[in-house]
Amino acid sequence: MRIDQQPAYVLHARPYRETSLLLECLTRDHGRLGVVARGVRSERGRLLRSQLEPFQPLALDLLMRGELATLRAADTLANGLRLQGDAAMAGLYLNELVVRLTERQDPSPTLFDAYARTLARLGSDDPLAWTLRRFERDLLDALGYALQLEFEADSGEPVAAEGLYRYDVEQGPVRLQGTNVRAVRGADLLGLAQDRAPDAAGLAVLRDMMREVIRFHLGGGELRAWRVLSMALTSRGRQR
Repeated sequence: MRIDQQPAYVLHARPYRETSLLLECLTRDHGRLGVVARGVRSERGRLLRSQLEPFQPLALDLLMRGELATLRAADTLANGLRLQGDAAMAGLYLNELVVRLTERQDPSPTLFDAYARTLARLGSDDPLAWTLRRFERDLLDALGYALQLEFEADSGEPVAAEGLYRYDVEQGPVRLQGTNVRAVRGADLLGLAQDRAPDAAGLAVLRDMMREVIRFHLGGGELRAWRVLSMALTSRGRQR
């Protein structure tokens, strides 16, 4: 099957045979695809290789055969982002998250749009932590794992902004009695549901909550990006 001018982003690339690359690409109409880019590691393929960078909006011409597609041509659709520092680390986190949580050839235009929208936010002045929480929320929703954030799991009552909760991945918010260092404020759950940014304390708790949710959907696995980020933060602390 031929696929022409398919909007896409490269999520990951690794060497394949002597002169080729095996790409993981997020496409608008076909979901995540494994794509063989033949000859792009050779001298003659240098120009095409330069286009196949992360965060660049592309239009790909592909030949689909079985599980893998073969790249026939690639056009750059616009000036790509040159993410640096923390924004670049955040972008690589997005890419790993999509690769680990999606199945190949499972179309999700909603996810593609959320990814493109998040890259634009990473290239702006939007707070990184809130940008990542929004993408995690939207990714889970697009994959059919939408978070239940507005009603208490045990009572069915609306989440109370002033309440404290434990988030159960399979049920939703469970109200707590008394204090708990890992408790999520009802206001922060509602903020995530209604796209209102919490304060710094709320974002920190939502980060830990979302890691537990993602870990659950990974079958208890970890993301490499979490370790890299932890090491970076530790290194910064030593330098201060």
